[in-house]
Order: sequence, then structure tokens, then C-alpha cells
Amino acid sequence: MRHPSHAHPSRVQPKLGLRRGLGLSLCALMGLSACADQTDKEVERAFQNVNVIEESNLSDIMLTVGDPEEAVAYFTRASRENPEKLDLKRGLAASLIRAKRPADALPIWREVAENPAATSEDRVDYADALIRSGDWSTADEVLDAIPPTFETYKRYRLEAMVADSNREWQKADSFYEIAAGLTTKPSGVLNNWGYSKLTRGDFAEAEALFAEAIQKDPSLFTAKNNMILARGAQRKYSLPVMQMTQVERAQLMHTLALAAIKQGDVQTGKSLLREAIDTHPQHFEEAVRSLRALESA
Repeated sequence: MRHPSHAHPSRVQPKLGLRRGLGLSLCALMGLSACADQTDKEVERAFQNVNVIEESNLSDIMLTVGDPEEAVAYFTRASRENPEKLDLKRGLAASLIRAKRPADALPIWREVAENPAATSEDRVDYADALIRSGDWSTADEVLDAIPPTFETYKRYRLEAMVADSNREWQKADSFYEIAAGLTTKPSGVLNNWGYSKLTRGDFAEAEALFAEAIQKDPSLFTAKNNMILARGAQRKYSLPVMQMTQVERAQLMHTLALAAIKQGDVQTGKSLLREAIDTHPQHFEEAVRSLRALESA
């Protein structure tokens, strides 16, 4: 009998090779599993990044071209599912403002503004919601707390409106002027500034500001109507040279007629009403009623 130590190496080697092969196979399988896990994580991360991009794009669309109520529904659902995301709360508040629901937007803007991650822009938007809700004094406090280095068109437009409400005319004029210089579309703020002058009785200055607003945006009918009010207050009973449709001309004549009547120039008012009725391409019921009321009186 041979001693086991003398056994032929070829009989032992296959077993050793099998074990080594099994070990290598297990290592390979473990490696593949680790690679698979790593790949899954990378894929998941990639999808998360895509979702963030898609969500951001969708949010931008909803805040601009989307229907306001659809945007409210989208941001309500999204912010409920992701309550930690401040951007979604901003989107919801902004959508509610677009949907003309400032009372609903106000508590959300307050929550955003009080968040440690809130920006100066958030506080300006909060002040805007306060003004829309009629809380001018709190809006004033919120704007005062914003650093003076934060200079934007919206901030100074709101500052001007608050100064107007407080009858701080010098401050209002300064803020309106700054706001007009901070935007490429100043027609709206020029119209507001002109209306401020109109309420103060500065009719000539108001007329000049409305004219400038119309020059910047010839389609701004509000500025045209306000300019007619300013002219009427100065007893200027003629339409200025400016771009207008036939319907607008008739409507502006009607406004001018009412301004003349308010000044006590009733006959001039009647003539302007008749001209407005004749100018309008359709039946001008509002002007007809005004003329009948005058004639019956």
C-alpha cells in the first residue's frame, strides 16, 4: 500500500483546480453583482437628473404660457408630493397670483418668505401679494426690511406704489423714476406714475407721462384714456395725434365728453358725445345713454 503522500499529483490537481475555479467564478459573480448594483445606481441617478430637468421645464412652462388654473392644480399637487421643495411653493404662489387669487397666494408667499432659504426676490413677491390683498402697511414693512442693495424693477415699482399710498410724493417720484430706468418696457410704470400725478392735480405733468407711456407702447389703451382725462382736466377738448383704432377714438371721445361735463362744459360734452356715437363703427350704447341722460335733464 502506498502512503497517501506518495499519491500521484495528477489525482489531486483537478480538485484543487475545481476549488480555485469555483472561487474565481464566485468572485466574478460578486464582481458582476457589484457592477450591476453600480450600474443601477448610475441609471437611477441619471433618471433623477432627467426628472429634475423635466420638472424644472414643466414648472417654467406652467408659470408662463400655461392656463393659470391648470398651473395652480399642477403646483398644488407637486408641492403636496414634495413639501420640502421651496421652488414648488413659489410656483404655487405665483400661479395663484396669475389666477387673480391673491388672498390664497398670500399665506403661501408668507411661508416662502419666512423660510431660511428665502431670497430678497421672495420677499418682494410677498410684498406684492400683500399690496394685492390691500395690506399696504405690512407691505411697507416687508419692503423696508429688504437690503437697499437689492435693486430690481419690481421692488422699486412696489416702493413707488406704497409711497403713493402714504402720500409721500417726493419718494414716489424718485422710486417711479428708478423703476422706469430698470426695465426695457417702462410703459406700465410710466402710466402708474402719470396716474399718481393725475390724482395729485398735476395735470400737465400727468399728460406728459401718459404721452411717454404711449410712445413706448402704442397699444396701451389705459394710458390713452388716462391722458384724455388729464387733458380734459385742463379743458383741452381735442384728441391728441396718436395711434388709435376707430373704436378707440370713439371711446376716447366719450371719456373726453364726460371730462367736459364734469368741468361744467355741458354743451361741449354733448357735442363730443354725438361725435363719439357717429365715430363708433357699431352701436355705442354707453355714449347713447350718457347723451339721453343729458338731454332729458
